[in-house]
Amino acid sequence: MNRFLYSVLFYMALPVITGRLLWRARKAPAYKQRIAERFAFKLKNLKPHGIWIHAVSVGESIAAAPMINALLQDHPDLPITITCMTPTGSERIKSLFGDRVQHCYMPYDAPCIAKRFLKKLQPKVAIIMETELWPNHIFYCHQRGIPVVLANARLSERSAKGYAKFHKVTRPMFASINWIAVQTQLEADRFIELGAQPENVAVIGSIKFDINIESTLTKNAEELRKKWQSTDRPTWIAASTHAGEDEIVLEAHRQLLAQYRDGLLIIVPRHPERFKEVFELTAKHFNTIKRSDNTWVTNQTQVLVGDTMGELLFLYALADIAFVGGSLVDNGGHNVLEPVALHKPVICGPHLYNFQEITNQLREAHALAVVNNSQELFLQLKRLFENHDLIEEMVQGGNQIMQHNQGALERLVQGINQQLVS
Repeated sequence: MNRFLYSVLFYMALPVITGRLLWRARKAPAYKQRIAERFAFKLKNLKPHGIWIHAVSVGESIAAAPMINALLQDHPDLPITITCMTPTGSERIKSLFGDRVQHCYMPYDAPCIAKRFLKKLQPKVAIIMETELWPNHIFYCHQRGIPVVLANARLSERSAKGYAKFHKVTRPMFASINWIAVQTQLEADRFIELGAQPENVAVIGSIKFDINIESTLTKNAEELRKKWQSTDRPTWIAASTHAGEDEIVLEAHRQLLAQYRDGLLIIVPRHPERFKEVFELTAKHFNTIKRSDNTWVTNQTQVLVGDTMGELLFLYALADIAFVGGSLVDNGGHNVLEPVALHKPVICGPHLYNFQEITNQLREAHALAVVNNSQELFLQLKRLFENHDLIEEMVQGGNQIMQHNQGALERLVQGINQQLVS
């Protein structure tokens, strides 16, 4: 399948894509807002001739934040436009940057839509976070002489095989990307095998190691636990959980409560449309409150459902131990470096292919424990709550990995600046 056929199929799929958007809006009404932006309409307020950054959702927006702040500082005269695909990503962009940046949803990858968007924006450089690749947008950037940067790029073996199946579309796409800043050598080799020019691929590490935690965040978390009178309560968080994972987490918490009657779980579903169902599931079996209700945790509270936007780092800071979801189900895991940066011991399930290199390093440093089911999760929690020295050992191992891998952000920003002046 070449790009022409891909484009024809994309046009044919647009009604289905739009219908799916409206279907998702039944649970998450924000999906039906600003639909025109997805077709590159109603963008008249966007200033052209700046920097365009695409961060598909919340995780990429958080990862991109230090880079965006650096670019704002280096190029105060250039408008920066950030696109994303989800309402949660949109909310996070607004909360992180306010009116310092421009923002709209990423337009669909149909030729007429991509051309309309680029005609309006006319960016000096296009920066795509991680691996959110759209062939037509990249093709028309290349046609217009707009350099394309793939930043903090990662490519799992599974994704590489998927791209290889459609090589007539993807090989020219990879070949036309001006600079691919990858996290590991293994991923660099995969990009080159898929068609990227070797001289345009650089291993710089992951900018997620350069995460900056504000001191006020941890201070506010400590103060809130004091107000809850829960400073000494065994408190753990299950973050970014997916369907099928919540039941495993809750079963582990049930077993934990048999050992620690004052145990507290903070559970944070990955997707906002699941907030209600996870709360209802949890409330059937535990004394449960919602973060959005602004209700204080009491001695009777067993579970706090984190159903607010933009608070994950703060909720991590409230906990003693962090479980990172998307890993007990086959979703590849989520960013484990956020709790590590907050000096928390981390537990994950076995499905970690989205962050394989990072999690391998953490496991070798004894900063990450991997479990396979609710029983193993409970036993690992019990082991940690019983042994503060083990918690400290995991935290120190995580600190060493973070310090050893920092510096990717500076290398990335330097590379982007070179593309701007080339």
